[in-house]
Amino acid sequence: MSRPEHAAALVTGASKGIGAAIARELAADGWAVGVNYRSDEEGAKATVKAIEDAGGRAVAVSGDVSDGDRRAMLKDVESELGPVLCLVNNAGVARDGLAIQLEDDDWDAVIATNLSAAFRLTRDALRGMIKARYGRVVNIASVVGPRANAGQSNYAAAKAGLIGMTKTIAHEVARRGVTVNAVAPGFIATDMTSELATDEIVKAIPARRQGTPEEVAAAVRFLASEQAGYVTGSTLYVDGGMSA
Repeated sequence: MSRPEHAAALVTGASKGIGAAIARELAADGWAVGVNYRSDEEGAKATVKAIEDAGGRAVAVSGDVSDGDRRAMLKDVESELGPVLCLVNNAGVARDGLAIQLEDDDWDAVIATNLSAAFRLTRDALRGMIKARYGRVVNIASVVGPRANAGQSNYAAAKAGLIGMTKTIAHEVARRGVTVNAVAPGFIATDMTSELATDEIVKAIPARRQGTPEEVAAAVRFLASEQAGYVTGSTLYVDGGMSA
């Protein structure tokens, strides 16, 4: 089925890094894009401007995915751009620490933002997608989900849960013209990774380099496209071979 006219995409955590690259890439593929941000309004507006300068349509949407702003975000995008038929759950946080030292607040914050918020936003967005009999959900997971990384038990649990959630919901809505997939980035050059020991980490990557946000965004663009209508319940790794 072809993508309905006036369809919009919502990308959470899209003020910079991977999220901003995804927003730009989806806009280049013809989606009107809601650029969600929690605190970085300037970054979100810069993403919107880049999309508009390239001839696309976008709007910055304020909201914290981990609280009650979710439905308001969907309504804001729908009123400005059209029905949300593509959702990219990209927003995430990291609060690293060895399990024996990890505080309850650190566990709860990561699970709430990286997993629970993605489920709730997906649940709300699916109603419109099922009605339209067309939809794309792409969850940004991580190679850390299936691959151990000391100091990230909370992050790994959330991302592994995201992959499991992706498979299950994909099974539930496949007959309704809605696909649900995940993209699992590896070591990507972003603000979140800028303070890590890059040279040492790269030695463990078969490709011997960091990935770019644009490479992750290209994978999302494919999964959100009409050409990926028969791809659902899958996880696409963009990790330079780390998961091989």
